[in-house]
Amino acid sequence: MNEEKKIHLDSGEIASLWTAYVNDSMSIYILQFMIQHIQDPDIKPAIQHALDISDGHLTQLTAIFEAEEYAIPNGFTSKDVHLDAPWLFSDTFCLTYVGHLAKVGMLSYSGLLSMSTKPSIRDYFTTSLNQTASLYNQTVEIATHKGVNPRIPYIEVPKKADYINSKEYYSGLNPFSDKRPLNAIEISHLYMNALSNYVGMKLCLAFAQTSPNKKVQDFLLRSKEISKKHRKIFNSILSDNNIETPQLPDVAVSNSTTETFSDKMIMFHMSLLISAGIGNYATAAAASQRLDLAVNYERLSLEVAKLAKSGADLMIENHWLEQPPGTRNREQLARNKK
Repeated sequence: MNEEKKIHLDSGEIASLWTAYVNDSMSIYILQFMIQHIQDPDIKPAIQHALDISDGHLTQLTAIFEAEEYAIPNGFTSKDVHLDAPWLFSDTFCLTYVGHLAKVGMLSYSGLLSMSTKPSIRDYFTTSLNQTASLYNQTVEIATHKGVNPRIPYIEVPKKADYINSKEYYSGLNPFSDKRPLNAIEISHLYMNALSNYVGMKLCLAFAQTSPNKKVQDFLLRSKEISKKHRKIFNSILSDNNIETPQLPDVAVSNSTTETFSDKMIMFHMSLLISAGIGNYATAAAASQRLDLAVNYERLSLEVAKLAKSGADLMIENHWLEQPPGTRNREQLARNKK
């Protein structure tokens, strides 16, 4: 332990800890709002588990920041949620939301772990990854038991291994020629991206109807339409290949228009989902061997990137965007020194 104290945090660890703190500080207050309105006794334990995990993370991260003399990020506080607001999300939506965020969390924590070298930081992110995986498994088990777990479509199990015997396997851009059937990898990514966009649509709708800010409302409604369009594209490709499109549970939102979350939190949450979406599209593009699919993902990624830029502009305009840790401009320091 004494030896480790001599090891300074590197830039990857500084970035990872900052990211983890801000994300968990947001999750706590969304989950606190959800937990007080949930009626289903099967679903409530999963939401409480998610809240306990985030609460524990924040305590541990605060201790790390203090030990490293690292300025604690502002993140989010109780001022960013109105716990007395009417219910906004159905119980099933809360379960779906936590399951979706657990998927995002598993990808995030594996990336944060890979950027860390200090033993105590690696231990923290390894534990966080395991906790998030456990939470994901819990949500899947509950959803399956209740019959609300959307399943990726079944296809026939292969009876023998085979090799690609033609360059045409990678084709798909020519509109006048037939496209080969989708393979299992391509189906999985199309399905999961369609599902993610559906969850995004519902969140955009809930946030838009409860935000008092016209510019935020406009951004959210635009985001909803983009998610709707992308989901339609993915479903259309699946349908054209006689593949079942996602059969989604009732993930309703209420008609409440009472302000529930701060606009700062709403916009940060949207930026988090948009970043995850761009990452999902990039992964899907790299994994898809039909060129028309890869081109589609790249085209849609550009549209989402433009949306992210407009969201960041809005956050900067309102002083909602907290700056990540970074280095000083050395040239400027040299020129401006007294």
